[in-house]
Amino acid sequence: RRGTGYEGPSSSQRREPTNEDWPGHFVEALVTQVAIEASRSTGRRTAAPALATVFLVCPTWREASRSDHLWHRLTRRIWGRSYLRQNTWRDEYIYWHRTAQNFRLAQYAHTILRFDPNEEEGPANGLTCRCITLSDTHLACGFSDGSVRLFHLPTRIHVSTFRPRTRAMLGQFSRAITGIVITNNHRLVFGTLVGDIHVALINGPPHTRRVFEGNAVDDGVLVDFTGCGRWWVGLYAGVPDRAFHIWDSNTEQLISVGGALTNPDSVRGWQMLIEENDVLGRIRVTSQESAVACTDTMTMVLDLRNHGLVIGEEEYEGGLMVSSMDVSNSTYIIVDRQGNASVRRASTLEELCNFSVRRGAWHRDRGLIGCMNRGFALMCTGTVIRVWEIEGGRHLYRLAEQIGEVSVMVADERHVVACSGDSTLHLWDFGAQ
Repeated sequence: RRGTGYEGPSSSQRREPTNEDWPGHFVEALVTQVAIEASRSTGRRTAAPALATVFLVCPTWREASRSDHLWHRLTRRIWGRSYLRQNTWRDEYIYWHRTAQNFRLAQYAHTILRFDPNEEEGPANGLTCRCITLSDTHLACGFSDGSVRLFHLPTRIHVSTFRPRTRAMLGQFSRAITGIVITNNHRLVFGTLVGDIHVALINGPPHTRRVFEGNAVDDGVLVDFTGCGRWWVGLYAGVPDRAFHIWDSNTEQLISVGGALTNPDSVRGWQMLIEENDVLGRIRVTSQESAVACTDTMTMVLDLRNHGLVIGEEEYEGGLMVSSMDVSNSTYIIVDRQGNASVRRASTLEELCNFSVRRGAWHRDRGLIGCMNRGFALMCTGTVIRVWEIEGGRHLYRLAEQIGEVSVMVADERHVVACSGDSTLHLWDFGAQ
């Protein structure tokens, strides 16, 4: 500085800032952004090579790879995992990367899940599996007789069967299970066609508690039931303008009733009580506290935080394959009756990708069973289950196992479960070893 006798180094002597000078929190923010951008542009599995490139820049940036906070953030943003099940968050990230790679390369273990042979009445005695739900640790399947069977996934063991107390019914299928929710606080919540909602404890005795008594005369029949941490949602048919019922799961109180989605399907709704029909409608909950519902002519997205306010809707003149609709994270998939699949963003209905499922023995009148996770869509026509990669809509392979006609199918980031017509449960495990 002038007047002090010190003027500092000359411009030629000043050291230019280098990568080594960047603070740790800035490097972590940059690394996170690089991984997210790679994931969005070319797929989640490409985030790992992008991270490796960044960590090679210099020793300071390589040091960021030892931050458990960074790996926690990356695992949550890239793989949607907020619970630590491996030793570290870095291990957690690697596990889900490898599991997604297994999904892409058809590397899995196939198992047939066995029911308790000591039960007096089992699925082999003519029962139909109506719905399946997965969590990280359990699998629950609901049957036409009103029973719910629970499996422990790590051991593949059938651990409980829940049979709610019956009451006077309107038809032979009134007690059939139409949807199951497994909550983070170890509760099992399920609905029946007549509209009853039951709650049980997964780690407790096989006792159930009815928290809502259905009234089919006033509300119609409960076609589908689903939920998440905060909400339970039911799709009804049979009574005009009462299609959607929304409960607050914390208080177990019904907070909203309304909606005309199933008004044209009232007769078909009542017929479900006395005969086994095709799926009339389906409803699934997104990660953004919204719900996607569909019939064979329309899809509708609801804001659960705002008493079921309709965010968007779309009508399909050619018709939809209702049993192929599913939700994962903030996206959903639908397939029209020409076999055109579309993956969309639930908040805007914007199409993210599309592909055709018309392969092999496809026939629009045979039915199509579908499900999805964050990276892959699975579609079954007849006895063949095929897998598509959502990022780009590319067909990858078909599952090798021949399991007969599939009645219901579900997937998460690690497992695929399907039930065949004879109520045999098949489990495909893609988990990294």
